[in-house]
Amino acid sequence: MALTDTQLERYARHIVLKEIGGAGQQKLMKARVLVIGAGGLGSPALLYLAAAGVGTIGIVDDDAVSLSNLQRQIIHDTDNIDRPKTESAAEAIARLNPDVKVDLHSVRLTAANALDLISQYDIVADGCDNFATRFLVSDACFLAKKPLVSAAVGPFEGQLSTFKPYAQDDSGEALPTYRCLVPEAPPPGSFPTCETAGIIGALTGVMGSLQALEVIKEISGAGTSLAGKLLIYDALDTRFRTIRLKRDPKNPLNGEGARITDLAHHA
Repeated sequence: MALTDTQLERYARHIVLKEIGGAGQQKLMKARVLVIGAGGLGSPALLYLAAAGVGTIGIVDDDAVSLSNLQRQIIHDTDNIDRPKTESAAEAIARLNPDVKVDLHSVRLTAANALDLISQYDIVADGCDNFATRFLVSDACFLAKKPLVSAAVGPFEGQLSTFKPYAQDDSGEALPTYRCLVPEAPPPGSFPTCETAGIIGALTGVMGSLQALEVIKEISGAGTSLAGKLLIYDALDTRFRTIRLKRDPKNPLNGEGARITDLAHHA
């Protein structure tokens, strides 16, 4: 598709980048991205994906905006308290870039709907806040053969990785899934939530922005994929480090005929 004069101006700073250019921008405009969660991570990710010109953005969230969200969930504002987060986020995206089509999925992701929903998109950005959903999203992305960019945060730390377990690395080995990083969910109550442990709001901005950047890289082909690696950020020490991830031979996804209902049980 040819870019209009308005689009050429809007995306001019992308187009002059040799790593993106007009071809990369067209890929972004044709892409369909599903964002899981319109919260602390999803807020900056959604805004930057919309600003980048992603053609269709799907938002999965069944929650409503609350006052305590606004310390970090910057896509929402005070006037939208008690409204569904999907609707609040869609309005913010429309104000930023009206060319972006937004699909609202105001539902909780389950084993019954995850695979069908994820199959409708090219790539998934997961910013959910619980282990069960992370496993569910990872399994569905594996079965649908969709790349997954997953981010998570603690009070002052964050982590980010891209999962493409249906593909192989340069040595011919299968790339890892989220289950290779976290084999099973911690027992209920053993892992603090942001409600109990707290979280610094700007941290979600850092990690959500990095998440959007990795999605843009995957779509446009710019740079090196984060697949097979885990990025860890320590905000208190202002320190980044990257470690290698390997496919776990005990990963239940290695079995033949794996189904999402079976795999979700392992979470």
